[in-house]
Amino acid sequence: MPSLDGKVTLVTGASGGIGAAVARAFHEAGASVGLLSRRGDDLGLERALGIACDVSDRATVELATGRVVERFGRLDIAVANAGVGSYGPFLELDSDDLEAMIDVNLKGTLYTAAATLPYLIESGAGDFVSLASVAGIRAFPGEAVYNASKFGQVGFTRALDHELREKGVRATNIAPGGVNTEFAIGTGREHGDPDLERMMSAEDVAEVVLFAVTRPRNLRILTTTFRPMSEGSSG
Repeated sequence: MPSLDGKVTLVTGASGGIGAAVARAFHEAGASVGLLSRRGDDLGLERALGIACDVSDRATVELATGRVVERFGRLDIAVANAGVGSYGPFLELDSDDLEAMIDVNLKGTLYTAAATLPYLIESGAGDFVSLASVAGIRAFPGEAVYNASKFGQVGFTRALDHELREKGVRATNIAPGGVNTEFAIGTGREHGDPDLERMMSAEDVAEVVLFAVTRPRNLRILTTTFRPMSEGSSG
């Protein structure tokens, strides 16, 4: 198994779904984990600090990041995972849902980067991971604002690569297709829907994130896209 022994990691949106799976994978690989989420859950992990945090509030993200560094002494890996989604025709989209997707998916990624990058640069060999989506690479009907937030997230992280590479920090987009989590419920699907069973698991995604951050330091993964076998590449 890839090792993160001695590494300190931070994951947003860590109380469930992909975020929790990533946190558990990192912890199993030997890392200490700072878990930022609205609930502040530590997932019962031994080397963990759970912090209640709204990623759409920059000051709160900065304070939470500072607490992780204060507790564990450093920061090596940050995963901007927190996200929300609402779907349907653009003109029928509730303004609150529109603002939430921009605030959490896009601004949340920017704020997480602003708070964590100074520590990742200081480490000399850091990783900033943006948990994006295939919706950040290709457009889908009924997902205009979600697409906008995810396209922004992907573009931002790709631009970071140019700024961070010479500082020893890797910037990676992880862009999965359909994942069977609570995030997938409420868009025409219900628990027990057979379509969910054909999706990837959160643990599948966590394995890809762990793979990316444990590559030799002489290479970097910029954007990786992967989808379940049941899902066509055309969307």
